[in-house]
Amino acid sequence: MRILLVASAFNSLSQRIHTELRQRGHQVGVELALGDESLRVGVARFRPDLILAPMLTTAVPEDIWSQYLVLIVHPGPKGDRGPSSLDWAISTGAEEWGVTVLQAVAEMDAGPIWASEAFPMRLCGKSELYRTDVSDAAVRAVMTAVHYFEKGGFEPEPLDYSNPEVMGQERPYHSQAIRRIDWSSDTSATVLRKLRAADSQPGVLDELYGREYFLHGGHQEDQLRGDPGTVVATRDGAICRATVDGAVWLPQLRPRRIPGGPATFKQPATAVMDRELLVDVPEVSVTPAEAAIRETWSELRYYEYDSVGYLEFSYAGGAMSTDQCRRLLDAYRQACARPVTVLVLGPARDFFSNGIHLNVIEAAPDPAEESWRNINAIDDVAEAILTTTDKLVISALSGNAAAGGVMLALAADEIWCRESVVLNPHYRLMGLCGSEYWTYTLPRRVGTEQADRLMSEARPVGARDAESLGLVDRVVGEGAAEFRAWVRKEAAALAADGSALAERLLDKKRRRALDEAAKPLAAYRSEELGRMRQHFYGSGELYHRLRHEFVTNVRPTATPAHLLG
Repeated sequence: MRILLVASAFNSLSQRIHTELRQRGHQVGVELALGDESLRVGVARFRPDLILAPMLTTAVPEDIWSQYLVLIVHPGPKGDRGPSSLDWAISTGAEEWGVTVLQAVAEMDAGPIWASEAFPMRLCGKSELYRTDVSDAAVRAVMTAVHYFEKGGFEPEPLDYSNPEVMGQERPYHSQAIRRIDWSSDTSATVLRKLRAADSQPGVLDELYGREYFLHGGHQEDQLRGDPGTVVATRDGAICRATVDGAVWLPQLRPRRIPGGPATFKQPATAVMDRELLVDVPEVSVTPAEAAIRETWSELRYYEYDSVGYLEFSYAGGAMSTDQCRRLLDAYRQACARPVTVLVLGPARDFFSNGIHLNVIEAAPDPAEESWRNINAIDDVAEAILTTTDKLVISALSGNAAAGGVMLALAADEIWCRESVVLNPHYRLMGLCGSEYWTYTLPRRVGTEQADRLMSEARPVGARDAESLGLVDRVVGEGAAEFRAWVRKEAAALAADGSALAERLLDKKRRRALDEAAKPLAAYRSEELGRMRQHFYGSGELYHRLRHEFVTNVRPTATPAHLLG
């Protein structure tokens, strides 16, 4: 079928549904909802059999939904209506939630129901929930609805609040008045619910040292205490604020925009605060090994299980700044010093990595110089992985990866993916040619022709398609927790087979030596960075404008050509 995705943004869920439909043989196009008239033109151009709206913040014009079947993906159970579905689910402590596919009609979220899928709620931020459990349920519901449409003769279920299966309700917009934190009375659990319900947008508006910020993130702290509302510690760019019964970590802040002033964006919390205000606040560090057994915030965790080392890293939005890359490199080297022969890299849930940190670069006094520092720092991590010859290194992707994050994963010996993972193995949309040794690792896996295609098309690739290309090695269709359990079992099996593993490591060392003799890693890096330097420092380059528009969320004026299908 010809299926058109209409979306306010080509976000993670839109990309996931896009890859799933293409994998099933459908011809899929994308039209961004940038206005009624441009949407009409896009629909007429594509001539769809079916229109799907996986992420939509505006109504579809009546002349479109009256001519075509338009199915809306709503992140709530049957009967749930309103623009803040997940915000309410998290803030009210719902134990179960759902995704509903409903037909577009004149009244928002009130159309007949084509499919609905439930899922258990997790204690995590809204954006993480959206990219994992919501996404999984949405795909199941969408594919059910598409099947019914293809088969024909299906009668959708009218929305009927007298039906006991219809548990949802209409809710208002989750405003800042509802989100407000009262540091003098709110417990840590209450504060965390409010923060998680606002993550990553819109954040919770709050005052700190006489200035207004939007708070982003929110993580439990098990030891630190202080006067409610005060900043009691910093760690790796985050701040820790005391509550009435404990403390919570806030990794990012966004200054409130001054009317008429420039757009603001999320940054590491300490980077946007006056350093003098924090001069008496201690930097309380934690090792990756300590973090793994505590209830505290850390971007890095390390533990060992069944003779396998696990280095988990988790970065807001998947972005890795210069400092974050350097801390990851230190942690990786410490892990390599441990007496394990199998090392697994990657977080338990959500993003693996999306490469360099564009927000930190945008805020830097010299963005070109910070770009250069950042790309070299992530290259250092990739090089360390590529040159590890005494361990089998596995990249385990529970969540998505893009750009340099994909190439960082490729530096490992094997890549294992959850079936829901979407990869964007390209840099072109940011005006870059890329680094992280991709000119060595990507053609080595998929061949030169396929590597060039992936880079030039700049389309998302689903995990199953990535497996068929040779981009990844193993794909498992499980939830995040089940995937992690599978990774542990398979990694332990590799570590337990000592003779086979020893032979693999010997072969790895030989191949690395042969590759180095044919063309040193330093040559790949020099060539890649030579082109990147031009992007960063050259005149007339697109990178700085594209980065600024991305970071400040500038609305595109038209649907990009590579999405049209």
